[in-house]
Amino acid sequence: MLTTEEFIALQQALAEATRRGQEMAQRNESLFGELRVTRTERDLALERLRALQHQLFAAKSEARGTEQKDMFLNEAEALAPTAQTPPAEIEDDEEEDSTPDAGKQSSKRKKRGRKPLDPALPRDIVRHELPESERICAHDGYALVEIGAEISEQMHVIPEQLRVKHHRIKYACPCCDLGLRLAPTPARIIPRGLLTDEAQAWVITGKYQFGMPLYRTAKLLSRFGGNIVSNTLAAGVVRIGLATQPVINLLRDCLLESDLIYGDETHVQVLKEPGRKAQTKSYMWAQMNGTGPPVRLFAYAPGRGAEHAQKLYAGVRRGTVLMSDGYEVYNGIAKGGCLTHLGCWVHARRPFIKAEEAIPKAARSPHQLATRFIKLIGKLYRAEARARDWAPERRQRLRARYSAAVVRAIEQLLLTNLHAVAPSSLLGQALHYLHGQWPKLIRFVDNATWPLDSNPVENSIRPFVVGRKGWLFADTVGGANASANLYSLVETCKANGIEPYRYLVALFKKLPLAQTADDYEALLPWNIDLAAA
Repeated sequence: MLTTEEFIALQQALAEATRRGQEMAQRNESLFGELRVTRTERDLALERLRALQHQLFAAKSEARGTEQKDMFLNEAEALAPTAQTPPAEIEDDEEEDSTPDAGKQSSKRKKRGRKPLDPALPRDIVRHELPESERICAHDGYALVEIGAEISEQMHVIPEQLRVKHHRIKYACPCCDLGLRLAPTPARIIPRGLLTDEAQAWVITGKYQFGMPLYRTAKLLSRFGGNIVSNTLAAGVVRIGLATQPVINLLRDCLLESDLIYGDETHVQVLKEPGRKAQTKSYMWAQMNGTGPPVRLFAYAPGRGAEHAQKLYAGVRRGTVLMSDGYEVYNGIAKGGCLTHLGCWVHARRPFIKAEEAIPKAARSPHQLATRFIKLIGKLYRAEARARDWAPERRQRLRARYSAAVVRAIEQLLLTNLHAVAPSSLLGQALHYLHGQWPKLIRFVDNATWPLDSNPVENSIRPFVVGRKGWLFADTVGGANASANLYSLVETCKANGIEPYRYLVALFKKLPLAQTADDYEALLPWNIDLAAA
C-alpha cells in the first residue's frame, strides 16, 4: 500500500501531467490555427499570382466556349420552366440546339474568289495592247482584229495631294482712285486659318476616328510638301473643338430627353492643368442614349467624384432609366434624380471569370462554384439572344417565365455560398459584388426594353481608349475639352451611319453662318444636308 506522502506525490504528478497535456493541446490547437491561417494566406497569394499572370499573358476574351452559343431555337418559350419545375433544376439542365439542320454543312457552297470592288468607285480604263508586229496571224498571215477584252480590276490609290487656293479678287475703277473694292472673305470656322474646312476635317478624322496622333499627321503632310508643325495642327483642332460647343449642347439636350441613358468613364492624362501635377489622373465621362436618334457624348472632368457626375446628369427627367456599372457615384445620381437604376450583368459576371481563371486547369471542373455562376448567367444571355428580334410583349413573356426562374436560381446559389467563402478571395469578392448589385441586376425582368448590361457604352468608349494609346495625353484642359467634343461628333456620326468626314466638312462650312436656335438644330448629324455642303 501507498503511504500518504506517496499518494500526495502521485496526485501532484498526475495534476502536473494533466496541466502539461492541456498546455500542449492548447499549443497544438494554436499551431493548427496558425497553420490554417498560413495556408489560407498562401492560397490567396497563389490565387492573386495566377490572376496577375493571366492578366499579363493570357487572352483577354471572356468567351467561355461553344456551349454558350446555343442561340437558334425557334421558340425560346420551350425552355421556360413550368410552375412545377423548381428553379434549382435550371442550373443543371443541358441546352441542345433544336434547329433541324444544326451542325450540318450547308448544301450551297460559298462563292470562291476575291470580293469584287465597289461598283460605285470611279473606273479609269488602262488598255494593254499587243505591239503592231505581233498582230499578225501565224497561220495565214492576216492582220488580227480586236474582238473584245479580258477585264481584271485592281484598286489604285492616289496619295494625298496638297493644293493652295483662294484668291480674293480686287476691283478698281479705271477712271479714278475711289472705286477700289475687294471680294469678301467667305465665313470660316477659323478666320484666317491655314487649312481649309476639308483639310481640317481630314486632320480631325485622322486623330479622332483612326487614332493617328497629330505629330504623325504632320509627318505625313511633310511627305507631300505640307511643312506644318504639329503645334499648328493642335491649335486648330482645339479652336474647332471649342467652336462646336453649341452643337454639343443640343446633343446633350437630346440625350437627357431619352428614356434610357448609359453611363461610363475612363481615365485621361492632362499635362498642364492648373494646380495639379502632370501625373494626376483626370477622367473622360461617356454617355449614350438607348432611345431616339443615337447620341454618343464625351465630357472631360478633372476627377471622378459625384460633383462632376451631377453636372453631366443635371436636367435628366424623373423616371429615366440609368444603366451603369457598380461605381457608387451612379447610385447617388439615380437616387438624387429619382431614376430607375439598372445593374450590369457583364460586370457581375466578370469577377467570376477571374475567379475561374485563377484556378489551375488541372483542378477545374463544371461543378466549381464560379463556373456554375458563369453558366447560369450565360443562360440569361442565350435567352436574350433568341429574343433579340422579338416584339417587346413576346420578349417580356420570355423574361417572366424563363429569365426570372434563372434569376431565382442564381439568388439561391448566392445566398447559400455568400458566407462560406473567404471574402478576400477572388470568388469571395465576386459573391459580395453580386450581392451588393443584386437589387439593380434583377430589375430587367420587369420591362422587356431594359438592357442586361452596359456593353453598348463600353463599346462606344473603346475608340477613345484605342486612340489614347497613340496620342497618350492632352496637353491642356482646353485640348481635353476639344477632344471630348470632337469624339462626341465622330462617334455620334458613326452611330447614325453617317461618314464623319463628310459631316465635319458640312458642319465647318455651315457653323460660322448659324445664328438662331433653328440654324444650330439643322447642324445635328441626322438633320444636316450633306449634299448641299
